Amino acid sequence: MAVQTIVNFLDKIVEEKKREVAKLPARLIVVGDFRDALLERGERRDFVAALRQPRHGDIALIAEVKKASPSAGVICQNFDPVRIAKEYEAAGASCLSVLTDGKFFQGSLDHLRQIRAAVKLPLLCKDFMIDERQILEAIEWGADAILLIVAILNDEQLKKFHSLAVEAGLAALVEVHDETELARAMKIGATLIGVNNRNLKNFKVDLATTERLATRLKSSAGVSPATNRRDACATLLVAESGIHSRADVERLKQCGANAILVGESLMRGGNIQKKVRELMG
Repeated sequence: MAVQTIVNFLDKIVEEKKREVAKLPARLIVVGDFRDALLERGERRDFVAALRQPRHGDIALIAEVKKASPSAGVICQNFDPVRIAKEYEAAGASCLSVLTDGKFFQGSLDHLRQIRAAVKLPLLCKDFMIDERQILEAIEWGADAILLIVAILNDEQLKKFHSLAVEAGLAALVEVHDETELARAMKIGATLIGVNNRNLKNFKVDLATTERLATRLKSSAGVSPATNRRDACATLLVAESGIHSRADVERLKQCGANAILVGESLMRGGNIQKKVRELMG
């Protein structure tokens, strides 16, 4: 697939998000709106704390509820988000990631609401956030954390969205793909950083991306590359994409990942609990 095609496809997703956002009620969002929405919802589930204290082993699992993706098509034919979420919880996941984009991933904010009512784990709303109103909407439908993709946000948006979320008590997973994006994430003081091992230019997946950026993160924090950074650095590192085996998990843990975000390999396996046991050892 040509590079230009993929770049245009990413642009296509963002353009669709702009159309969706344009339909939301116009309003000025301040941090108090987020706080009020969280208070109104009641129960607080600490996404970051759950990652710092994995339910099993010494690396946390963020298990993803995901029906489809643009690159893989439909991943789970018999898709029941509540059943899947319950199986993830029973298998020992620390947190859940819920795809809410409808057009490209066949997700829904209603899946977030249904899952929150069925399980006790903290929930990440995984979508393409380009407007504060989407963040408020995510809170109202049940999110404890949001995803901020550095590649689709300018510096002003990234700083503003991150500050609004964190000040309100909402976790923000800041996703990066390369050194430039990592530097931008660190500049805003992000302490929950996700490294997506999928190259946006060619869709290839390489776990060395996490290894490379973990080393850069340690170096910037003044930590020796030989030191386990979960003991020496306040930043939580989440490895995303391309995680299929126990060897993959061991490799990522060795380089300093505190958590892994896994969707496709869990959804395709057929037996979620068996696959989780395999990955988590």
